[in-house]
Order: sequence, then structure tokens, then C-alpha cells
Amino acid sequence: MEIVLAIAIGVLTSSGVWLLLRPRTFQVIMGLSLIAYAVNLFIFGMGRLSIDREPVLLPHLPATLQHYDDPLPQALVLTAIVIGFAMTALFLVVMMALRGLSGSDHVDGTEDLGKNLAPAGELEDGR
Repeated sequence: MEIVLAIAIGVLTSSGVWLLLRPRTFQVIMGLSLIAYAVNLFIFGMGRLSIDREPVLLPHLPATLQHYDDPLPQALVLTAIVIGFAMTALFLVVMMALRGLSGSDHVDGTEDLGKNLAPAGELEDGR
């Protein structure tokens, strides 16, 4: 189970970094979201992966660490998910406002720069 979690964290992180390096703002926001999910999985995995262990005390089980799971990583990840949704919504609103104001969704606002450049090795007068 740890191998699957490690692969999922790696795939999410690499996809997020790849999307962060893209020129469009929506791709950058999706990259930030994927990296946030990878960090959440990492924090969740640091709380030790276990099956059939309760995060809260039950009356029929003794209060030892053998029978319970650590609830702190679960609480941290739940809080991070809520904050991540709010930040993604804020980023989307800012992105849509910026696109409405500038007419472009490029991160540097130079969408037409690549279209107007002459091919490499060619001068402006065609030589």
C-alpha cells in the first residue's frame, strides 16, 4: 500500500510541476492544486497507514496506541482540503477578472509575442 501511495504522490507532484511551467493561468492553478493534493497525501501517509484502526477512543477497546490510529494527520489534511478549495476558488475568480481586463490568460500577458516573431535565422527584410 505504501508503494501505491508513493507512486500517487510522485505522479501528482510531477504533473503539478509540469502544469506550473505552462504559460496559461488555468494550467498554473491546476498545477498548484495537484501539488496541494500531493502534499495532503504526503501528510496523510506520515500518519502511518493502517487498516481497521479507529481514530477516536471506543469503550470496548483499551486506550493503547496498538488499537488506535493517529487522528492528527487526518485533521490536518481535512483542514488543508477546505483551505485548498477556498484558495482555488479565489484563484479562479482572480484569473477570470484578469482575463476580462487584459483579454489574455497568459501568465505574463504576452500571448501575441510568439506569433509576431520571425523564425530563427531570418531577418525582418526576409534575408
